[in-house]
Amino acid sequence: MFLSVQPLNPVAIEIFGWPIYWYGLIIMLGGFLGYLLANQEAKRRGLPKDLILDLLIWAVPIAIVSARLYYVLFRLDYYLENPGQIIAIWEGGLAIHGGLIGAVITAIVFAKKRGVSFWKLADITAPSILLGQAIGRWGNFMNQEAHGGEVSRQFLENLMLPEFIINQMYINGAYYHPTFLYESLWSLLGVAILLYLRRVNLRRGELFLTYVIWYSFGRLFIEGLRTDSLMIFDLLRTAQVISIVLIVGAIVLIIYRRKTGQSDIRYLDDEPKKKSKNTKKK
Repeated sequence: MFLSVQPLNPVAIEIFGWPIYWYGLIIMLGGFLGYLLANQEAKRRGLPKDLILDLLIWAVPIAIVSARLYYVLFRLDYYLENPGQIIAIWEGGLAIHGGLIGAVITAIVFAKKRGVSFWKLADITAPSILLGQAIGRWGNFMNQEAHGGEVSRQFLENLMLPEFIINQMYINGAYYHPTFLYESLWSLLGVAILLYLRRVNLRRGELFLTYVIWYSFGRLFIEGLRTDSLMIFDLLRTAQVISIVLIVGAIVLIIYRRKTGQSDIRYLDDEPKKKSKNTKKK
């Protein structure tokens, strides 16, 4: 039976003939909601009012550039033949690991310049980063990319997915694993866990390192389902290698920082005291 399933339009609107893609709008939405979450927590933690916004002004463009460079470097043969496509980020091709590298380096320099603990800043922003990643994956959905191998329609229906997701996973005559959805749900669950762990009062830095472990663990397995993985020497999936390195590195850092006393301060230790309300004298 021939199926005629029309994909969703990747273009949201056109302004004076210029297309505005859902991919970019969804990533912007994820970044904005992440900012609101981080900014609220930063104010509660007693940090300067505009600190998170000032960080984002530097971190976001650098992260986008580094995410694209990372992607291009691992597909260098294609982009050397098609240099005009290097800037076509609206078509996809932003590698999360590349973006994280750029964002972390920016945050380290920023924290040093502003006299703020990088680890405190990283702990505050960790749930926001993961929230942005969870939302951003829906940009891949609109572009019909970052999907897994071929599956049957029945398989997707058994997952109890809504019709619009099933239809969007119909690409060039076949249905595919919605790996974007798997990663988005895994990340959202991670956000909930990180928000809970704030109240557990982990050692400083360990909330961020828990984020690194959580995301990397999920990505390690989900990446194995994907058909568009960046490869190392056509043998190893880059994201899986990086995920393993990050998991091991985060665990080593947790142990090292505990042994050297660098994580003796806990997340809530320097929380500002709430001012008690003065009762009026009768």
